[in-house]
Formats: sequence, C-alpha cells, structure tokens
Amino acid sequence: MKIGVISDIHDNLWALDEVLRRLGECEALFCLGDLCAPFTISAIVQTFGGTVHLVWGNNDGDKLAIARNADQAGNVVLHGDFAEFTLEGRKVALTHWPQVARALALGQEYDLVCYGHNHQRHKEWVGRTLLLNPGEVMGRFGVRSAAIYDTDTGDAEILEV
Repeated sequence: MKIGVISDIHDNLWALDEVLRRLGECEALFCLGDLCAPFTISAIVQTFGGTVHLVWGNNDGDKLAIARNADQAGNVVLHGDFAEFTLEGRKVALTHWPQVARALALGQEYDLVCYGHNHQRHKEWVGRTLLLNPGEVMGRFGVRSAAIYDTDTGDAEILEV
C-alpha cells in the first residue's frame, strides 16, 4: 500500500491541490498538522478519497470546526496530538513534533515515525525505524514537498513539488 505523507499546509490551498495530485496513487494519507483553518481539511477530503489520518499541529486554529468538518467527511481519523496504529502490518506513529518523533524512533518500537513542524524534509533510518518528515506543503522555504511511504518495502520517497 502506498501512503501519502503531508505536513504544514498553512492554508495554502493552491499548493495543497498540486501536492494531492502528485499523491494520486496513494490509498491513505497521513497529515501531520498545521492545516490551520477548517476549510483546509474540507479541501483535502474533496480531493483525496482514501482514509486520512490527522494529528494536530501548533497552528491548527479552530480545532472544533476542523473536527466537525473531518467528522462530516467520513474518511478522516482525527487522532489528536499523537497517533499510534498498525497499517498493512507496519507499526506507525504520527506527531507534529520533531523532538517527540526522534524519541519515538530511538525506542525502536515502530516501523515508521512521521513528524512535521520545522518545514524541513528529512528521511533517516534510526535502527530499524524510518524517521520521516515530508517537509512542507506551504512553500515557506521555497520548496513544496510531500512523501510517499510504501508498506510493502517499508521505505519512503520524498517528492519535491
């Protein structure tokens, strides 16, 4: 299974549309926070039909309205500040925070640990755990990016969009 991984959208719907088109082959989506406004989750589910796993970032404004929009969509799993689950035999952890992600990866309990927040693309093997930051959808630092994680291979590719 191919899974899209995005973070730090910051309401840039134009960039989000382009990124989601590049993730068209994916069956699930991990969103690592900083959507910002409630309309951003609505835009995601209008374009992406698979299951969306969402964790909060530090710039998600009206969380109640985001949660309502996510609930109405029917394909969003809102995990709160942290997510831990198994998908296609891979144990996954999602967070917005780099420090939390590194600590989780060092624990060697997960196959994949994803994070965002600092807008920096990063892929690193920490023992058996893949530590992954897809970078930013927003484009604050000039390069929009996302990642595709493959549950069959256990590896990911970071895409510059």
